[in-house]
Amino acid sequence: MEKTLFDDLVQSLKEAKDISKGKAKASRRFEITPPDVKALREQIGLSQSEFARLMRVSIKTLQNWEQHRRNPTGPAAALLKIVLTAPDVVLKSLHA
Repeated sequence: MEKTLFDDLVQSLKEAKDISKGKAKASRRFEITPPDVKALREQIGLSQSEFARLMRVSIKTLQNWEQHRRNPTGPAAALLKIVLTAPDVVLKSLHA
């Protein structure tokens, strides 16, 4: 490994340590608010089983999202954002 790359990595680790101990502030921070899956499902008028089938997840997974025991991640989170933005397009596309 090149010395400059190694030095950059060491510096980054020192900064991360300082941030985790509250000695420094992070240069940027992202807050992601998970969607209200239950409200979204009710908004488009589907039952839990219908919505779970649409999302290609188990009913138990959907219930965990609705009761905030778990949060959707990855493709499921992206699809939920699309459902929120354009439910008619999603319903038309996924029911086809």
